[in-house]
Amino acid sequence: MTDDRHYEITICSDSVGETAEAVVKATMRQFDAHQVTTKRIGHIKHEDEIRIIMEAAAKRGGFVAYTLVQPELREMMKEEAIRLGVRAIDIMGPMMEAFIDTFNDSPKRKPGLQHEMDDDYFRRVEAIEFTVKCDDGRDTSSLLKADIILIGVSRTSKTPLSIFLAHKGHKVTNLPLVPEVKPPKELFMLHGSRIIGLIMDPDKLLKIRTERLKAVGLPNGAKYAALDRIVEELEYAQGIMKQLGCPIINVTDKAIEETAGIILGYMS
Repeated sequence: MTDDRHYEITICSDSVGETAEAVVKATMRQFDAHQVTTKRIGHIKHEDEIRIIMEAAAKRGGFVAYTLVQPELREMMKEEAIRLGVRAIDIMGPMMEAFIDTFNDSPKRKPGLQHEMDDDYFRRVEAIEFTVKCDDGRDTSSLLKADIILIGVSRTSKTPLSIFLAHKGHKVTNLPLVPEVKPPKELFMLHGSRIIGLIMDPDKLLKIRTERLKAVGLPNGAKYAALDRIVEELEYAQGIMKQLGCPIINVTDKAIEETAGIILGYMS
């Protein structure tokens, strides 16, 4: 984008709107979209709401992305988009139509089914509770109960990755590797395929740790953010990973979602 105008993507849903928002934000990462923001509007029930939303979107510019399972709401969205000249992207509609055409089935047309409290929901809740409890090596006995074990030096995204994977229903524990601390014996009792080693380029890790020191008010000269110390830690960690025979992922400049996708590929 070469001008200085501000743009807004309006995200609409008759449920929460997480699906549409996830698609929009994944798309935004592919562009230099500094002038673009998103506005999510959920739990839309009436056609009048769509009319108001679309008129506001027409004034602001940008476009609308929506997931509406009620046919009358989807039809109103299409009509208003044409009337006002606003681009509206139906994220769920084409997928539903493909399902109907291919499998000769009819949709339930019930918003929010993704968030129903079924067995999958309770499995995710259990996984999240387990993962939070076992973060950063707090409970080494949990290593034997975990679906996925993440190991690596400090600031290699172990905790955010753990939480992301837990939301997918996986019990995850993560363990920091430090040269002065011997890894727990439980780690060597596991099959290497359940363990994932995380590494990062030393220069990138140096920048992250330096920023971390600033955030907590510690001096820049601390050993934690010294390049030679970082190289030492990474070499030690990779030695442990090779000993375990586990997959090793370089997370440098990778989004959490991208790394999680690689990990789940190893698990399948």
